Amino acid sequence: MGLSPEERKKIYEEEKARIEGERQQRISGDSTTGLAPNVAGLLCYLAGWITGIVFLIIEQKNRFIRFHAVQSIVVFGVITVVSGLLNLIPFIGGFLGVATGIVALILWIVLMIKAYQGELYKIPVAGDIAEKSMPPAETVTEPEAVSAEVKEPAEHAAPPGQGLADTTKITGIQQRMDTYFTNTRVARTTGSSLVIAWSVILLIFFSFFYKYIAYYNPDTFRGVTTWTRYPLLTDDYFLWLPILVTTLVLSIAGHILVMVYDKYWLRQMILIALNILGIVTVVSLLTIFPFNFAAIPGVAIANVVSIVVRITLIAVAIGISVATIVMFVQLVANFVKATSTR
Repeated sequence: MGLSPEERKKIYEEEKARIEGERQQRISGDSTTGLAPNVAGLLCYLAGWITGIVFLIIEQKNRFIRFHAVQSIVVFGVITVVSGLLNLIPFIGGFLGVATGIVALILWIVLMIKAYQGELYKIPVAGDIAEKSMPPAETVTEPEAVSAEVKEPAEHAAPPGQGLADTTKITGIQQRMDTYFTNTRVARTTGSSLVIAWSVILLIFFSFFYKYIAYYNPDTFRGVTTWTRYPLLTDDYFLWLPILVTTLVLSIAGHILVMVYDKYWLRQMILIALNILGIVTVVSLLTIFPFNFAAIPGVAIANVVSIVVRITLIAVAIGISVATIVMFVQLVANFVKATSTR
């Protein structure tokens, strides 16, 4: 039997009141900065990822503010990187850059309005990252919150200085770090080993066998086929090679170091630094662009190959940049949480 209009209206009003109550609770919550959470949430977006980082560092209490801080870093950090890389694309790069700027402006306005209204407005992917970066909500761990059934008898009470909070309180960040170190050490060691092996292969190839990056044209005469090699790299390649070699050597050294000293903070900082070097390497290759595709038959095909190579390099740089931003946000969030629980 269906609900009557009066019952539906009552349910609607109750749900509306509940949502409004939750919104008011977010707006009126405590914060480290002393600002109203909705005002601080708006300010997280005011200067994009810059104010996002500022509020992520200084805000240690309010999850609403920290959510918007992380989302601001991810959204506008990615947009900043993408806008810079799009300018390197010939012909359509300027148009795509303008389109990205318009999207960024719309997002900037919408996110500030939503934050000021007390909404946990989530941008796809960025909102999920922001949620996953947040520590779990605080749970009551005081002795009086424990039920009588699970309290120890007085004669078995813990010695002075070893109360319930000292023996059972484990924060979300501590649990994640414990899992990180106890359950994934083999995976991390294997991953670092693969990165080292791959870096050695690339180092040898680009240092000694770069001439094989070429267009190969077959010529058949009297049933015998010979291949003519037309190098695709110009002399500008040697301007980029030292950057690549430096990145690969530091990558090998960095992963050896994190295999020997498997510490969370050290590993994350080294991986972020290596990612930044990777971004610099890819962007410098885009800037120098030591390729000559004139040997490829057909001017149209050569132009298409050139654009595809640029777009591929830009996609790689964006991918590394997004991963670096996420790692940085997680590192800062974990550092702030660790210092606030001491």
